[in-house]
Amino acid sequence: MRLYLSSFRTGAHPDRLVGLAGNDRRTALIPNALDGFPAGLRKAGLRRDIDDLEAAGLDVTVIDLHEPAMVSSLATYSIVWVRGGNVFVLRRVLADTGTDTLLHDLLRRDAVVYGGYSAGACVLAPDLNGLELVDNPAAVSEPIMTGLGVLDRPFVPHVRSPSHPESVACDAVSAAYATAGRPHWALRDGEVLLVTDEQTRLLPA
Repeated sequence: MRLYLSSFRTGAHPDRLVGLAGNDRRTALIPNALDGFPAGLRKAGLRRDIDDLEAAGLDVTVIDLHEPAMVSSLATYSIVWVRGGNVFVLRRVLADTGTDTLLHDLLRRDAVVYGGYSAGACVLAPDLNGLELVDNPAAVSEPIMTGLGVLDRPFVPHVRSPSHPESVACDAVSAAYATAGRPHWALRDGEVLLVTDEQTRLLPA
């Protein structure tokens, strides 16, 4: 299993993302955490993500999970990059399209690198309870509170990152987990959680 999980955007170590994939630069960018956001915001955010990934030397294709043929195509890419947005919107579309099951299989076989930031990393947790302090579960009619369970603990982005508008809310989530004695990953913007079968490392900003 190979995971590159950033607090925000590609973080401070995009070279490590490229290194996980080796010589194959084909990257599927999943934008669906932004479903329901205003069109202008979606377009600008997606353009920024494409620019970030291409600047790292990756060959990027946008994969909208609402198109069934696109879901099955994920197996043909070296990297699957899942951007931020609303984690409950993302979790719903992953379930509705069967992408969650496909990703589990691809990661089990070490067939892809999974990369992403914010909601794209949070969704890998065992459950999403607590993240309602940041994202609105009511953005979908039937929110799913279980995560994909790829990580053994929650992932909280944007902590102690005052330039990010969600930092105060994310600090509150991390504090609530700490009070409950619940281990979790709390990342500042720029930091990256790098996971392989050999080790798990928190890379500094």
